[in-house]
Amino acid sequence: MAPILLQLAVLGAALAAVALILISFVAFITATEMPHLHQHEDEKFFLNARVQREALPSIRDLPTKQLSVVVPSYNEEKRLPVMMDEALGYLEERQKQDPTFTYEVIVVDDGSKDETSKVAFKYCQKYGSDKVRVITLVKNRGKGGAIRMDQMAIACGSRAHLEKESIAQRSYFRTLLMYGFHFLVWFLCVKGIRDTQCGFKLLTREAASRTFSSLHIERWAFDVELLYIAQFFKIPIAEIAVNWTEIEGSKLVPFWSWLQMGKDLLFIRLRYLTGAWRLEQTRKVN
Repeated sequence: MAPILLQLAVLGAALAAVALILISFVAFITATEMPHLHQHEDEKFFLNARVQREALPSIRDLPTKQLSVVVPSYNEEKRLPVMMDEALGYLEERQKQDPTFTYEVIVVDDGSKDETSKVAFKYCQKYGSDKVRVITLVKNRGKGGAIRMDQMAIACGSRAHLEKESIAQRSYFRTLLMYGFHFLVWFLCVKGIRDTQCGFKLLTREAASRTFSSLHIERWAFDVELLYIAQFFKIPIAEIAVNWTEIEGSKLVPFWSWLQMGKDLLFIRLRYLTGAWRLEQTRKVN
C-alpha cells in the first residue's frame, strides 16, 4: 500500500510541476507590452462649466492643485450623486477652513451606457470646471485603464492624487471570496497589505507617475500590480482605516470577477518572474 501511495504522490508532484511549467509558458508567450495609452480625439478635451471644449492638461504641466480626487465610474448615474455630494461637501468645508487648500475632482466616465457623464457634469456646472472635471472615455477600459488614462491629465497637475471608487458593496459571499483572494495576493504578489482592493488610494504626484506608467493590468486586479510595483520601487506604503458606506449596485460579479482576478494574480507573478514584464530599478521615490 505504501509504495502505491508514494508512486501516486510522485505522480501528483510531477503533474503539478508540468502544469506549472505549461502555465508559465502560456503566461510568458501571451504577455503583452504595457497597454498603449491611445486617446481617441474626443478624449483629448473636456467640457468646462460653460459647455465649451477645453484641451486636457499635459503631464508636463506644473502642479496647480494640492489634491486631485479621481473617480473612475461605469454606469454610475444612480450611485454617483451620493459620493459626489459627500466628497464635495467635505472638500468645500476644508477649503473654507483653510483657504490655501486647493483641490479638483475628476470623474472618469469609463465608456458608460447610461447618463453618468451628464450626472457628473451637473457638479461641474455647480462648482465650476476648476474644481470638477468630467472626462468621458469613448470605450470601456476597466477601472485600472480609466485611472491610468487619467494620469495624462492630472498625474503632474497636482501634488497628491486620490483614487476613489464611487461606492463598494459587501456581502457574506463576497467577504468569503475576499479572504481567499487576500491569501492568493499574499502568496503570489504583495505581502504586508491587509486590503489591496480598498477603493481609496492616496499617492504623491511622483509615486502615481512611477507606478501607473509601469502598469499592465487594466481590470479589477490592477490594484495588486500597482502595489507590487510600488513595493518593487520601495515606495513607502501605509494603510489608514476609513469609514466605508455600502450602497447596492456594485458592478462586480462575485464568482466570475474573482475567478478573473485569480487568473490575473497568477499571471502577474509568473510574467514578472519569467521576465516577460520588467521593472527598471532607479532612485528611491520620496
